[in-house]
Amino acid sequence: MEPVAQTKESLPQSPPKAEPSSPPGPTFPYSNRSIRSTNPSRDHLAHYSTLSTNWDAQTIKALSDISRMQSPQGSCINLIPRRHHTDGSPSDLDSGATTPVFNGKSHIESLNNKIHEKIHPEPPYHVFTHKKKKMLMYLAATAGMFSSLSANIYFPALGQISRDINVGLPLLSLTITVYMVAQAFAPSFWGPLSDTQGRRITFIGTFGVYIIANLGLALSTGFVPLMVLRAMQAAGSAATISIGQGLIGDIATPKERGSFTGTNQGIRMFGQAIGPVFGGIIAQYLGYHAIFWVLFGGGIFALTILVVFLPETLRSIASNGTVCLKGIHRPIYYKFTQSEEHLVEREIPTKKRLTSSMAFGPFMLLLEKDVFSVIFFGSIVYAVWSMVTSSTTALFQDRFNLSDLQVGLVFLPNGIASMLGSYLTGELSKHDWAVMEAQYRVAKDIPDSHPLNKKELVDFPFAQARMRSIWWMVLIFIISTALYGFSLNFNVIAVPLILQFLISYTANSIFALNSTLVVDLFPQASASATAVNNLVRCLMGAGGVAVVQLMVDSIASGPTFAIWAAVAAVLTPLLVIQWRNGQRWQIERKDRIAAREARRGDPEKTRT
Repeated sequence: MEPVAQTKESLPQSPPKAEPSSPPGPTFPYSNRSIRSTNPSRDHLAHYSTLSTNWDAQTIKALSDISRMQSPQGSCINLIPRRHHTDGSPSDLDSGATTPVFNGKSHIESLNNKIHEKIHPEPPYHVFTHKKKKMLMYLAATAGMFSSLSANIYFPALGQISRDINVGLPLLSLTITVYMVAQAFAPSFWGPLSDTQGRRITFIGTFGVYIIANLGLALSTGFVPLMVLRAMQAAGSAATISIGQGLIGDIATPKERGSFTGTNQGIRMFGQAIGPVFGGIIAQYLGYHAIFWVLFGGGIFALTILVVFLPETLRSIASNGTVCLKGIHRPIYYKFTQSEEHLVEREIPTKKRLTSSMAFGPFMLLLEKDVFSVIFFGSIVYAVWSMVTSSTTALFQDRFNLSDLQVGLVFLPNGIASMLGSYLTGELSKHDWAVMEAQYRVAKDIPDSHPLNKKELVDFPFAQARMRSIWWMVLIFIISTALYGFSLNFNVIAVPLILQFLISYTANSIFALNSTLVVDLFPQASASATAVNNLVRCLMGAGGVAVVQLMVDSIASGPTFAIWAAVAAVLTPLLVIQWRNGQRWQIERKDRIAAREARRGDPEKTRT
């Protein structure tokens, strides 16, 4: 907001009147009266509370609104100074007003902050319309879809690849494990790069790696190249998830964030749904090499769309959408159409340099109690879901005598459930946020017309807002997983597929809530926080995928999945601990960061 203009509108002067002489006191430039102050604190306050004739109408209106607010002692503040009669009795300019007694500098600073906030209200979180925000979220989600698509399009072709390169299925499963390990570590590099250099340039880099990897996979014929290039493929595609989540953190308010995250994850999971079907069809009729040619072409198409349409959103570069973008940060289509963000020319702030501490710094987030509890439980759920998904080909193909195409169709319930779970949970999260926001406003006496700003959200119960509906999801997940392995013994394919649907639906619902809460806790480093979340989940998933077939071969499918259901049940108290202590940990972290910045002599950061 522009600074308050000077001498915009003057106050009418009261005609001077003769008054009995009084001892000299501080002079207030209102009505040309000399006023004796009976309170030393008010003498000091005169600098802040005196109405000057060169103040404009906006300032006066702000002060008149604040004068109806409550002082720290609960009395009404009247900013217009009071005159005194010769007998010492006050005579208010506005009858009925009372003047509070201020005790010290802290009250003066508090009042000054209220005046500043009234005159300079907090700018909007982002100037883009809701429609444009959703368009950018759809672009990021489409890019993120390539991660799940690349992982799952490969599964129906495992039998064909095993025969073609003469490698057994247990050994070939290592290509899935390697993919997930690379999927875990790659965002830890791309995430900090995205948080410092920008979302757009990082998207371009990741897709460049992804396209090169798919070209190599389409031409490879051996086990070792397959392992190496699958890792490279994961390094390029997996980071799109954390970058997309960072983009949502840039443009979406906390109220919008739950719905955006759910929709984003639902679109990404579309790759989970269609990937195995496409993989089965392609492998059945064109061979498994054609899978990687399709991904190669899809990667080029997605990169082109991003370069043409996606603007930079990183707040240190684009602010809240009011900075005119230049160079690599500016999408190509801006050259052919004018938009609101071009109307404001500002100097782009100097980018932070990517350092080794930034690359490894996100791992320190795991030392935060609330972050660890949320991420660790979510990673166990992810590991179990990954074991169910990755073992489907081995458990179903021989037992039910399925072709590659039929195996691809078997993955449909899992994929459709992942889409529905993500999207519907996003809508449910929007409702839960509204409920918790209403309770928070009542508790803090904040009117509905007043938007919540970042200062008021310091003590907002994010954990309870995001986890309000998680309990029934966890219960269904545990029960379905415990029954899944035993259901295969019935030799009725519909039963395990129904349980797969329930497992996938609830698992992805938990992921959506988990991802949103992590961004809520660290909105200024959303891509890095999501990268850490992705790291732990994928490492757990890789470990699960590596051992699931060994466990099935040793103790059968029933006991295998029952054991993992029990592990999830044992770790459920982590959610209870987060529910009970999340808000307190959140406030303690804010105070700790403020104290650390104060010691560094940076008071500005302590207020943000």
